[in-house]
Amino acid sequence: MRGPVTIAGAGLSGAVLARELADAGYDVTVYEARDHVAGNCYTERHAETGVLVHRYGPHIFHTDDAEVWDYVNRFGAFRPYAHRVWSKAGGTVFPMPISLATINQFFGSDMGPDAARDFIDETSEDIAAPHNFEEQALSMVGRALYEAFFEGYTRKQWGCAPRDLPAAILKRLPLRFSYDDGYFAHRFQGMPEEGYTPVIEAMLNHPRIAVRLSTPLNPGHDVDGHVFWSGAIDAYFYHSEGRLGYRTLDFENEVRAGDYQGCAVMNYADGAVPYTRITEHKHFAPWEAHEQTVITREMARACGPDDVPYYPIRLATEKAMLHRYIAAAKATRNVTFVGRLGTYRYLDMDVCVREAIDVAEKFINADLADQRLGAFIHAPIDPLTLPA
Repeated sequence: MRGPVTIAGAGLSGAVLARELADAGYDVTVYEARDHVAGNCYTERHAETGVLVHRYGPHIFHTDDAEVWDYVNRFGAFRPYAHRVWSKAGGTVFPMPISLATINQFFGSDMGPDAARDFIDETSEDIAAPHNFEEQALSMVGRALYEAFFEGYTRKQWGCAPRDLPAAILKRLPLRFSYDDGYFAHRFQGMPEEGYTPVIEAMLNHPRIAVRLSTPLNPGHDVDGHVFWSGAIDAYFYHSEGRLGYRTLDFENEVRAGDYQGCAVMNYADGAVPYTRITEHKHFAPWEAHEQTVITREMARACGPDDVPYYPIRLATEKAMLHRYIAAAKATRNVTFVGRLGTYRYLDMDVCVREAIDVAEKFINADLADQRLGAFIHAPIDPLTLPA
């Protein structure tokens, strides 16, 4: 049929969808509430320093999906970048995630891999089936490491006690008995040479794509063709069942001379420190040289009606509400919910790209067969799954 298509949101999911459908012959209109494309992965040059800044927090592209890696490189050159994170706890800086270096430094020891593994086994608590984050951490690394690196940080990040969070959060963070200090273990890791914004702009640069900035698409708006909604699922229904929980972020930017912290990201594990991490943006582009530097202190809090939602909280208490929204979504026609907000899930960037490609393919096939695409191709998963 190749009828017109409407997409709400010019972030990564919306941009990939738009490009795939435009390449397939569809006329696509993308509505974006902000005054720029690229969503939360938006990057911009800092006017005073020239440093490329991640305005809404750090975004690092990493994947084992060769097709996804090739796809993003079509729209901008990605340069090798291996992400490393450090954590300041009790006035000392340690490598994260917890590795052999972290263990030996923290305990003032010189254990080898086998000895460290035995030591952690002996000092961790015997909890056969952890029911929450705290129990998972105690059974994984023991009380000393948990209290130093996870307890205070988790309270700041999620605004609740670790025992109120599901055990599944911690499973995303590795425990290594080696000196490997890379944060990710994926085959392909990189950073776009000129930032993410030009990559998204290139995706949307197509004669069949019209982008309307500073123009939110209101649910129920009279538009032609199928709608792909990458905004918050509860917002589509005007929060008729209540507001799903999100965490939002506040940022404090500061210009300094030279090099402030020597790395891109420094976590602050101590609960008494109000921010969760400091980002020093120029370290995301080590191929550039800048005499000045831009740092960003990041603080998490509950998301209000006028805030930008970043992380779905997905506590068990919201399970019934989420299921009602899922039911309402499935009852809609000609609307498909996509992306992190549309499916109320935490998604890494590569997964956003993969899912958008898959959704576009399924829509095209359904259209060719004169069939209707459902509300979800990738449905909201277990509400107990959370990001680390």
